[in-house]
Amino acid sequence: MAGKFVIGKRSNGDFQFNLKAGNGQVILGSQGYADKAGCRNGIDSVKKNGADDARYERKLSTNNKFFFNLLAGNGQVIGTSEMYESESGRESGITSVKNNAPDADVVDETV
Repeated sequence: MAGKFVIGKRSNGDFQFNLKAGNGQVILGSQGYADKAGCRNGIDSVKKNGADDARYERKLSTNNKFFFNLLAGNGQVIGTSEMYESESGRESGITSVKNNAPDADVVDETV
């Protein structure tokens, strides 16, 4: 089962997307966007940058959980992962983005 981008709305009215794996698990979440066009541009940026390992910023949270940010060419954060218990879990998440993002369908749940 293929991954998909799901466009939704936050309680403040901003648009956001989540990249979900084939099993429905959220792999990557976006920032808030003022309009849907910005949100779609973010999705396009994930599709474009997701295959490039150099675009992943591997991080450790203050409570010692592992996570990553996917960066655009200009260094801006496009999306942030969930928190992982282990470094290997984080690497699996990155691999999942690389595998799912390029061909993922876009599902707009705001219509």
